[in-house]
Amino acid sequence: VQLQASGGGLVQPGGSLRLSCPLSGFLLDPYAIGWVRQAPGKEREGVSCINTSDGRTYYENSVKGRFTVSSDNAKNTVYLQMDSLKPEDTAAYYCAVGTCSLILDAAPDYWGQGTLVTVSS
Repeated sequence: VQLQASGGGLVQPGGSLRLSCPLSGFLLDPYAIGWVRQAPGKEREGVSCINTSDGRTYYENSVKGRFTVSSDNAKNTVYLQMDSLKPEDTAAYYCAVGTCSLILDAAPDYWGQGTLVTVSS
C-alpha cells in the first residue's frame, strides 16, 4: 500500500488548494478513504472521509462547508478541495485508508507521505 499526497503549498487566507492522493497496491472500492492532518505541536486530527462504495462523505466540524472530499475510482485517486482556507488549517495533510470512523478519529489503518499546507498572509 502506497499513499502519496500532493498539492500542498503556501496560500493566503481565503484561498483554495486541491490535494490529490493516488493509491497504489489496492483498489479504492470498497474502502473508505480520507484525510488526516497534523499541525505543528498538535495532535493528529481527522479531517474528512468518503466511503467509495456508496459515496457518502463525512467531515470534521471545523471544515464543514469549506472542504470537499471526492474520489475517482477509475484513477484510484482521492482528492480534497479546500476553499476559504484559514490560518488554523495550516498542517501537514495525509491521505488515509480505513473505516470512516477510524479516519475521523485520526487512527486509520494506513497513511502515507503528507503534503504541507500553509495558510498565511
